[in-house]
Amino acid sequence: MRVEYEGSAFHGWQAQAHRDCDTVQEQLEAALEQIANAPVRTHCAGRTDTGVHGYGQVVHFDDPVGRSVKAWVMGTNSGLPELIRVHWAQAVPKDFHARFSAYSRRYRYVIANTPVRPAHLARQVSWYRRFLEVDLMSDAAQVLIGEHDFSAFRAAQCQANSPRREVSDVRVERWNDFVIIDISANAFLHHMVRNIAGSLQMIGAGLKPVEWLGELLVGRDRTKAADTASPTGLYLLSVRYPEAFNLPQTPDGPAFLSGWV
Repeated sequence: MRVEYEGSAFHGWQAQAHRDCDTVQEQLEAALEQIANAPVRTHCAGRTDTGVHGYGQVVHFDDPVGRSVKAWVMGTNSGLPELIRVHWAQAVPKDFHARFSAYSRRYRYVIANTPVRPAHLARQVSWYRRFLEVDLMSDAAQVLIGEHDFSAFRAAQCQANSPRREVSDVRVERWNDFVIIDISANAFLHHMVRNIAGSLQMIGAGLKPVEWLGELLVGRDRTKAADTASPTGLYLLSVRYPEAFNLPQTPDGPAFLSGWV
């Protein structure tokens, strides 16, 4: 399944054992259970944090009853809150895994770069008051491309076995009042994109030089980097899998950026 959700109302993707909180996974599994008449356990491509949005989240589960694709899409949506939607579902081979079969993930961080925080999209974008020079941010971000130790942009509570990740592409561009950071990698560390975004904002605002991001990367010291940027601007945009699985492509998004190329 491709699952889209507006994350501001949820305590992240992952169901929280022994905690009274609302997560995307719990809502989705409850809706799936209504269709299956049995418990359904889901596995996702990337666990998003509280307030982070999913646009191209991919989920797999074992079908215990053999329902139709239409039932899994239409029926599940009928049991979901309006902030979560299933866009498609299809059968996959038994060796498919939403997380481990993926070879690339793409995140997009959206900043409203305006003197006053916008009322519309307040929960869908981040906000930065100082004018951001996107050319400086873009120049700085290119140092991230390749395989590196991203300890400088790794949350203290990150549980990954290794801080090494391979970034394949980074774009920083302005579209109207929005500054958009688009980054693809084989995988991401906990808070990695938000920590990168926080440091790029300081460079764009002229508070740090372009070379600072590279110094942070080499230094591998999280305490030297900027604060973690707000979760409200972050989207898990898409996940890529081998063509053999024949999954539908995720359209560009989120929807309010449809005019941006």
